[in-house]
Amino acid sequence: MSGLTVFRAALRQQAQLLRRSPGDLVSLVITPLYAVIFLAITEHAGRSGLTAYAVVAPPVMALWSMALLVSGNIVDSERSGGTLEALLATPASLTTVISARVCTVTLISLAGVPESWLVARLLFDVTLPVPHPVLFTVVMLSTALATAGTATALSTLFVLARAARAYQNSLNYPLYILGGIIVPVALLPHWLHPLTHVVFLSWSSELLRDCLAEPPVHAVLPRLGAVLGLGAAAYLLGSLGLRRAVDRLRATGAVGQA
Repeated sequence: MSGLTVFRAALRQQAQLLRRSPGDLVSLVITPLYAVIFLAITEHAGRSGLTAYAVVAPPVMALWSMALLVSGNIVDSERSGGTLEALLATPASLTTVISARVCTVTLISLAGVPESWLVARLLFDVTLPVPHPVLFTVVMLSTALATAGTATALSTLFVLARAARAYQNSLNYPLYILGGIIVPVALLPHWLHPLTHVVFLSWSSELLRDCLAEPPVHAVLPRLGAVLGLGAAAYLLGSLGLRRAVDRLRATGAVGQA
């Protein structure tokens, strides 16, 4: 069974599961609410210059939270349903299965972008132009790929953990902060700056905001390379870690219990 065949089958599986379990799409329901909150704050404070922050943050948050939710739920649901052992017994790579299912969700979560823009236009009469639409699209897709790669890497932790949800809940907001999604990295304490450089969201969030400004976007390739490079590095390290974790669980016979 080729990796591409497995990838396609996992894509279809996740799409079918989302139709039966729309709760995994809850972030798309919350995205407009976040947009309302952030825009209400900036408008009430008279800080129209921060509108780009208020509109970009919710879809990026949805992108990350949905990928993290599904990467953990895959392991949890398979383990609780008693099918994780059967999945590991097939020739299909667990990394390929998880990455394909996470990719499905990240692509769907991109719907948060028009949601946020519509909230700004319909509820606050704010029209946010995109002076660099092609670059904005490229950065958004690159962010989705890096998100899928990083979420797949975190599945190693979820495979070894007894309860993945505890880690899911604790990984959202630290990444929102370190990624500069809500607060620009420049406003964080200086001792945190080196740590933000290894979080791909810090690069992509700044790039996305720069795409909404009139001046030309500088250093596009190095910054875009940082987003994709960090996502790829996380995926490769996660793939290696996941294989070792699965081998360990097989050796100890603790696949179902972690």
